[in-house]
Amino acid sequence: MGTEVKALREGQASLADAFATLDDGEIWLRNLHIRSITQAAGPTTRRGATASCCCTAARSTRWWARSATGNLTLVPLSLYFTDGKVKVELALARGKQTHDKRQDMARRDADRKSTGKLGRRAKGMT
Repeated sequence: MGTEVKALREGQASLADAFATLDDGEIWLRNLHIRSITQAAGPTTRRGATASCCCTAARSTRWWARSATGNLTLVPLSLYFTDGKVKVELALARGKQTHDKRQDMARRDADRKSTGKLGRRAKGMT
């Protein structure tokens, strides 16, 4: 829609929670957050919007076959414009495994403790 394209041109979209699925042989981009623009006449905020990604049937089935067999997910990386059309860059990504999550949690805890000690030292508490 026109107001959504204007918002995308202003950089008012968030791909943080977005992912792509294959329904009826077509790739759909889900959970795309597009904020409203100030010049719009009506309500334009779309939370969790669903948009169709136009690509060839062979490419969509190939991506879907790879994602289904290898526990991969289609993830949007960026939105950009080409010849006045909004394009989405997609990638196949694999989620973290349990041991990777544990390492990240341990690293975060260590960082939190060290910044806490530095903060107390700066205040003269320790």
